[in-house]
Amino acid sequence: MNRTWWLGGLLAIALGHGAAPSMAQQPTTPLLHPLFQDHAVLQRDQPIAVWGNAAPGITVSLTFAGQALTTRADAQGHWQATLRPAPPGGPHEMTVRAGQATQTVRDVLLGDVWLCAGQSNMELPVRRTLDADSELAAATRPDIRLFTVPKAAALTPEPAFAAPVSWQPASPGTVRDFSAACFYFARELQKTVRVPMGLIQSAWGGSRIEAWTSTEALRTQGAVAPALDVLALYASDPAAANARWGRQWQQWWTGREGATGGDTPWQPGAGGTGWQDTPPGLGAWERWGVPALSGYNGMAWYRTRVTLSAAQAGQGARLELGAVDETDLTWVNGVAVGSQYGPGEARSYPLPVGLLKAGVNTVVINVLDTYGDGGLAGPAHAHGVRLDDGTRIALDSPWQYRVAPAASTPPLAPWHAATGLSTLYNGMIAPLGRYGLRGMVWYQGESNTGDGAAYAARLRSLRDDWRGRFGADMPLLVVQLAGYGQPPSAPGDSGWAQVREAQRRVAADDLHTGLALAIDIGDAYDIHPPNKQELGRRLARAARHVVYGDRSVAASGPTPRQASRTEAGVRIAFDSVTGTLVTTGAKGPIGFEVCDAGARHCAYADAVLDGREVVLHGPPPSPGARVRYCWADGPVCTLRDSSGAPAGPFELSLTTVEVP
Repeated sequence: MNRTWWLGGLLAIALGHGAAPSMAQQPTTPLLHPLFQDHAVLQRDQPIAVWGNAAPGITVSLTFAGQALTTRADAQGHWQATLRPAPPGGPHEMTVRAGQATQTVRDVLLGDVWLCAGQSNMELPVRRTLDADSELAAATRPDIRLFTVPKAAALTPEPAFAAPVSWQPASPGTVRDFSAACFYFARELQKTVRVPMGLIQSAWGGSRIEAWTSTEALRTQGAVAPALDVLALYASDPAAANARWGRQWQQWWTGREGATGGDTPWQPGAGGTGWQDTPPGLGAWERWGVPALSGYNGMAWYRTRVTLSAAQAGQGARLELGAVDETDLTWVNGVAVGSQYGPGEARSYPLPVGLLKAGVNTVVINVLDTYGDGGLAGPAHAHGVRLDDGTRIALDSPWQYRVAPAASTPPLAPWHAATGLSTLYNGMIAPLGRYGLRGMVWYQGESNTGDGAAYAARLRSLRDDWRGRFGADMPLLVVQLAGYGQPPSAPGDSGWAQVREAQRRVAADDLHTGLALAIDIGDAYDIHPPNKQELGRRLARAARHVVYGDRSVAASGPTPRQASRTEAGVRIAFDSVTGTLVTTGAKGPIGFEVCDAGARHCAYADAVLDGREVVLHGPPPSPGARVRYCWADGPVCTLRDSSGAPAGPFELSLTTVEVP
């Protein structure tokens, strides 16, 4: 193996990340796509796609690691070339020439490149993890290179990043705000896979999986087709798209379970029960002194009025709202004018000409809050209507509110940045083009726990979608959601458990997908558990097994194979067990439950160990029954194997046939 990359990387650090290219050599517009920069890592042992821009029709020459290629820019000025596979090593230089323009990038390594994507637990930086000061002090790793995709949401796929980007060797300064899960994973993996590692972080806290999936892939999920049509309309006519989306949302509201006829709070003059005056200062509803709202997460309606003259109503105008936490859908005179996800962010919505009228105009806002404080920021005059002539009319008439009845997760506007459809794929995945990868790491799901039953199909869709971009059978490592919340005292429904089960099944049905368990390293009080070091070790273990074919280690820990009826009760067999099954804190494992066919009624079951099996004592369950383990948001899971690897949550139908 070429080991010059190690010495060369150290030299680059010592010289301040390498010598800067001569200004005289640099084209006014870079010839190379921004992914190809000083300190980059290119994927070893596979064809290397390289691309960029030059004058239309011009010949482009490329040299790298002893290879030389020529190509030609197309009519739009785009060019691309493919280098032959090359072994790990470096540092190398890459030079591109087009006419009089030349660009050279230096200190380029060949190694394994990983895309690390997801929501806030993937975004969580090293500085917020356990023993952060010591970790940062030891973070100088010139053989690990970091690349952060700028946060950006887009309506259509973008070819370029939304802000300047760079590759940076790992150091205390560069690692500080980089993904801890991604960095600790690469650091652990290098103990057995001794090549440079390139890490691409593309993450956005609070994001849903649909935002990371392309429009084409989402189209295969027919239920979202109407929302995708609205998204397409939004790109050309936002006002019409807002109005259409409002009508779709209203259909959901009137058709949801428990809806009552005639309940249309967005309509001017709509009555209905439950409306009450807000405090004069508005602000987070948790601070109003209303016991029912002190810890409330859900939806609430707000409404107020504004009176305009004919001259005022005839002007163009914008509705300005102060900070909203966290998602709103806003109507003026019964027409939806805007919707945005942005905790604590102000809103400004253009009002279509002719919507306002002389006299009384109604403003109705539905606010959805899922975490922490919720509602409209105060005071009331922070909200207003701004006319084109510069006049601002405060919405300081009395405000009223009404708590929405409990409901399933409402549809979210498809253009929302983190919770929309394809928005983050367009802004944060598409700009990566077809950059060579060794694999993908996915840590997301918390924002989809409101409809966890649909997550398996969505995860498979994302996996297939990204493989269409980065390569067929591209390995995917999935982090199963960590435990969060208090342990239950009785069996019950859990959206978190549904997402975990979806993640387990998706990993089980594909040889190129691995699962890293995190159920036992969560934090009941913190949705962002700080022990990302152990998570990195488990991801590396999954990679060794799934990606590198090291069968000396199991991909994760004990995995359930089948649950069968016996005269004594239920016997559950496990695979991937190192040694035998063991438990912590008790003679037998806890957290097992037996449910009826529809999982409407579940009861905890006493369990004992039998080698690599678990036996649940009790009367034989009825046909179609199910067995669950650690089925809760924040369960206590005590089943492991002799190596200490935990058994993750699962649900199995009682059958003698093997199930994934």
